[in-house]
Amino acid sequence: MFEKMNFSFVKHFKIFLIVSAVLIVTGVVGLVTLPFGLNLFNMDVDFLGGVTMTYDLGEAADTAAVESIAKDVLGDNFSSVITSGSTGTQVTVKSRFVDVDVRDALFHAIAEQFTGASVVSSSSVSSSVSADLRNSTIIAALVAVFCMLIYIGIRFDFRSGLAAVVALCHDILVMLSAYIIFQIPFNVNFIAAALTILGYSINATIVVFDRVRENERANKNAEFADVMDLSIRQTMTRSINTTITTLLTITMVLILGVTSIRNFCWPLFIGVLAGCYSSVCISGNVWVKLRKKKAVE
Repeated sequence: MFEKMNFSFVKHFKIFLIVSAVLIVTGVVGLVTLPFGLNLFNMDVDFLGGVTMTYDLGEAADTAAVESIAKDVLGDNFSSVITSGSTGTQVTVKSRFVDVDVRDALFHAIAEQFTGASVVSSSSVSSSVSADLRNSTIIAALVAVFCMLIYIGIRFDFRSGLAAVVALCHDILVMLSAYIIFQIPFNVNFIAAALTILGYSINATIVVFDRVRENERANKNAEFADVMDLSIRQTMTRSINTTITTLLTITMVLILGVTSIRNFCWPLFIGVLAGCYSSVCISGNVWVKLRKKKAVE
C-alpha cells in the first residue's frame, strides 16, 4: 500500500525530531527535577508509602463525593480515590500515612453521606517498601533495555541496537509526559505498562530492521538511507494495522473497565501510539545517522 509512495522518512528526520521533542519535553523535565525535590508526578502510595482504605458504599460508587470528603478529612495527605471491586459500589481511598483516629474520622464522614457504607479493608505500605519497589522498577527497566540492546546488537549490529534503545527511551518519556500532563496516579501500573510498551515497541522496530536487512542484501549498491526508506514504506501497512487492532482492544477496556483499569490503559494507549511512531520515524533514522557517522570516521 505504501511501498510506491515517494515520501522520504530519512529526509524529514528533523521534523520528526521536533515532534518528538514536543512529546517528551514534559517527561524529561519531570525526571530531571525529581532528584531536586520537585515532583511533577501524581505519585501514589505504592512509591511514596502510605495507607490504602477500601469502602463499600452500599450503593453506586460516587468517587467525586468520596474525593470531596477525603480531601476535607485528610487534607494534604490525600492521594487519590478510585472505584474498585466488581460490584460497582466499592471505592479505594489512598493517602499518605495517617493515624487510626484520622482513618476512623474519614469512615464516619463517608458513613454520614452513605448510610450503608462499610469498611472492606485497610492496609499500609511503609516508606522502605515503597523505596524498594521504586528501585526494583528502575532496575527492571534498565535490565530489559540492556537485554534488548544485546539482542538487537547480535541479530543486526551494535548501531542498530543503539537506535532501538533510543526509540525505547523515547516511548518511555512520552508515557512519563502523559503521566504528568493528565496526572495519572503513578503506581505499580506503570511497571506493567512500561514493560508492555518496551516489548511492543521493540517488536515493531525489529520488523522494520528485518526488512532493512533483506533489502540491503537484495540491493547491495543502494544507499543505506534509500534502503531504510523503502523498508519503512514496505512495513507501514503492518505497523498501522497492528497499532489499530491493539488500540481497539485497549479502547474497549477504557470504555468498559473500572477506574483502576483505565489508569493502566491510558498510558498503554499513549505508549502504543508512541511505539508505532518511534519504530517508523525514529529508530530507522537514528540507525541511518549512526551508519553515516561510522562511515565518516
